[in-house]
Amino acid sequence: MTDTHSTTDRNMKLALTRGLRLRCPRCGEGKLFKGYLKVADCCEACGLDYTHQRADDGPAYVVILIVGHLVGFTLPVMFEWMRDNPALLAASVSALAVALSLLMLPRVKGGFVAFQWAKEMHGF
Repeated sequence: MTDTHSTTDRNMKLALTRGLRLRCPRCGEGKLFKGYLKVADCCEACGLDYTHQRADDGPAYVVILIVGHLVGFTLPVMFEWMRDNPALLAASVSALAVALSLLMLPRVKGGFVAFQWAKEMHGF
């Protein structure tokens, strides 16, 4: 019986750490993105081809899940502080949700790309 697994083991923890830092999952030197969410075609340092990545909508769903929980758990505390001013409460909660989403989305997408590379998915 033939072994279908590759002989190279890719370190998942190291790859995810590099992806969350928006760096190449293989070398950790090159940038993963050429824009806010646009994945570069290849690593400028080691030449890893990123065109195989298929992050698609997954990072957005994960960010919504995390931000929803964080904002949802802080809402009762914020409600107690701002009970007299519902407009300020709505603005604060909205600003918190938008800021967290904008900060997390590229990092989560980097993690998705790194996960795909570490598991050799989609031709990596």
